[in-house]
Amino acid sequence: MTTALAPSLTAADRCDRCGAQAYVRARLYSGGELLFCAHHAREHLPKLRERAEIHDESNRLHETPASAAVEEH
Repeated sequence: MTTALAPSLTAADRCDRCGAQAYVRARLYSGGELLFCAHHAREHLPKLRERAEIHDESNRLHETPASAAVEEH
């Protein structure tokens, strides 16, 4: 998947299918864009790859938040 699109997706960006936080943007070559949560991206992206430029930030789902990375005493 392509990662050259900016800006990054934020918590305010929502999936067009279910309203969950979006982690994938598909910018259609014909115009417009679609936002997907990771679940719906896996479902729809195989068909969209030929019709859109894909920006995938779903790897952020596996990152450890900074507050969780701090060792508690």
